[in-house]
Amino acid sequence: MRAKLPVVEGIVERNGVKLHYEIYGSGSETIVFVPPWSIVHSRVYKAQLPWFSERFRCVTYDSRGNGRSDRPDEVAAYTLDNYVADALAVMDAARAGTAILVGLSLGGMIASVIAAYHAERVKAAILVGTSASVGPAYPYMTPDHFQAKRTEFKDWDKYNNAYWLSNYQDFAAYFVGSIFSEPHSTKQIEDAVGWASETTGSILARTVNARTIPPAFDASEAMYRKISCPVLMIHGNDDQIQPHARAQIVADLTGGELTTIEGGGHNPLGRFPAKCNTLISEFLQRRLGLAARPERTPARPGPKRVLYLSSPIGLGHARRDIAITRELRNVFPDLQVHWLAQDPVTRLLEAGGETVHPLSGRLASETRHIEMESGEHELHAFQAIRRMDEVLIANFMTFQDAVEELRYDLVIADEAWDIDHYWHEHPELKRAPLVWFTDFVGFVPMPSGGEHEAFLTTDYNAEMIEHVERHPGVRDRAIFVGNPDDVISRSFGRDLPEMPDWVPKHFEFAGYILGEHPQTFGPRAELRRRLGYRDGERVCIVTVGGSGVGASLIRRVLESYPLVRSRMPELRMIVIAGPRIDPATLNAPAGVEVRSFVADLDRHLAACDLAIVQGGLTTCMELTAAGTPFIYFPLQNHFEQNYHVAYRLDRYSAGRRMNYADSTPEMIAEATIRALTEPTISKPVESGGAARAAHMLAELL
Repeated sequence: MRAKLPVVEGIVERNGVKLHYEIYGSGSETIVFVPPWSIVHSRVYKAQLPWFSERFRCVTYDSRGNGRSDRPDEVAAYTLDNYVADALAVMDAARAGTAILVGLSLGGMIASVIAAYHAERVKAAILVGTSASVGPAYPYMTPDHFQAKRTEFKDWDKYNNAYWLSNYQDFAAYFVGSIFSEPHSTKQIEDAVGWASETTGSILARTVNARTIPPAFDASEAMYRKISCPVLMIHGNDDQIQPHARAQIVADLTGGELTTIEGGGHNPLGRFPAKCNTLISEFLQRRLGLAARPERTPARPGPKRVLYLSSPIGLGHARRDIAITRELRNVFPDLQVHWLAQDPVTRLLEAGGETVHPLSGRLASETRHIEMESGEHELHAFQAIRRMDEVLIANFMTFQDAVEELRYDLVIADEAWDIDHYWHEHPELKRAPLVWFTDFVGFVPMPSGGEHEAFLTTDYNAEMIEHVERHPGVRDRAIFVGNPDDVISRSFGRDLPEMPDWVPKHFEFAGYILGEHPQTFGPRAELRRRLGYRDGERVCIVTVGGSGVGASLIRRVLESYPLVRSRMPELRMIVIAGPRIDPATLNAPAGVEVRSFVADLDRHLAACDLAIVQGGLTTCMELTAAGTPFIYFPLQNHFEQNYHVAYRLDRYSAGRRMNYADSTPEMIAEATIRALTEPTISKPVESGGAARAAHMLAELL
């Protein structure tokens, strides 16, 4: 899912070549993101556009040779003159006027030419991993190397005209891997290889051969000295495509500011987006007085103020977070809690009178992303999280706006992966004490993913471990929602520690945290009367959480209902479809009640005779604590539900697990009757988890 869509799309034609451009946002100042070399297209700026377009009008376009722009056949069509003219044509079509230019790699070269020879069009230039016409070049990037006759093609010998025509995909993989020389760059590499696949070796060969055609302007040192606008340069000192020494020379010639990314490769915008976005924002504020963020509110005496982030993937997180907040207010009665949250969590918060932070409206929907990733009762959770990177960086930047604007005494992040990741990656961005909550630690590969997925999960786990061990102070407190015995007995991956050994060294344990323990609901018979259940009826609740992923499970359970009802006429089935599933699409049979949202669902789960659910931890543990029999169907390829949750439920002897793919309506009907007539007894779930967690938080306040 894209974190943000353009408000305008257009085509500009120049000399018979059509160029596709997009405009995001509607600010008074314009930023033009100039595309790099045609091996990729404008999506290379996906980590910048959603956030900058909240304050600026942002223009981007696909360079000739890739994306939705044309791919001319002539070598001369790919000269630097044409690339510069394309940028100006897009600026004219988009009515960019005088703009800020951001250029990555070749885009930095194009921006430099425009800043030098069309100074009236450029307010500032940000050059990232820039190519340049001055300074040293790597020997493997020269025309002679490109045209050399070879019989073997190893490493940079693949940068070769003949090889591109016969083995372009292998070259693209090697080249992109060289762009992202930093460890743990698998997603950035995967993206860029995909974008590279949208062009061909023969087209790219034309772009390189065209470099032998000299431009119509002077590209010597004198060109850079002509640049009078403010210049920011961002360059990795491990850039294997454009030497860092080039950036230093250009900075000296232009009087520009140079920020070196230690250990950084060729595309820090993609690999370190939070850092780069902040550098660009601060530069624009410092040199042009253009604020990408509102002014910071001065410190003030008064009540403690907390920013709380609760994962939107499942409402159980929100219920436990509200419970923690309730306990925390017992210690600090005047505590101010601002919730940075998304639908459907916001519905639960508003129903409870909580304060939703106004920036919540800017968050890209993680729930929507998960729904788009899902299939028929299938969600490859690990891959869905990997592919949520654009959403996560956009939401992190919005979060950072919140902590930059107001001074918070504490940030509480309940599985807010973006906050934990980017503050660990860039500890200098941290603005408040951080408490990190999670109920599982460690990605687990699914068998269907094979060796490649095992490699990826190991890499992600290794990065997390390195983050925590390198910067142990980023998490002022890390709280595991559960007990040490709830940590699954697995390794984080090859050559990595065992989870039960590592987790207790880096987490404290609060015990399980329920929104409200069922023991506080009062006698079950009285609870049933309060909820309107009739004496003698058996109640089965079907609920699938706050996303639309569970629609297929609901439909299959509904198919089983007539079979059960024929043998148990007293059965009453209530389906909680959740706020994101249209009840009208379920075609529920007569006798089934369908509701969209139930604020006190935990009480209904404690009062019913049976629940049929997915394999989400919070709902299953609410049922376990209530002693309610339940049948659960872990989503196929969902590593957390199939491993972490199932392991914990087995510990509590709770629930009957079924495999959706193998379960016919007849099998579900039989399991339903058996669960109602032969209920199992689960182990008790401890109470007081919310109070224990609140005590840990109070110590930081």
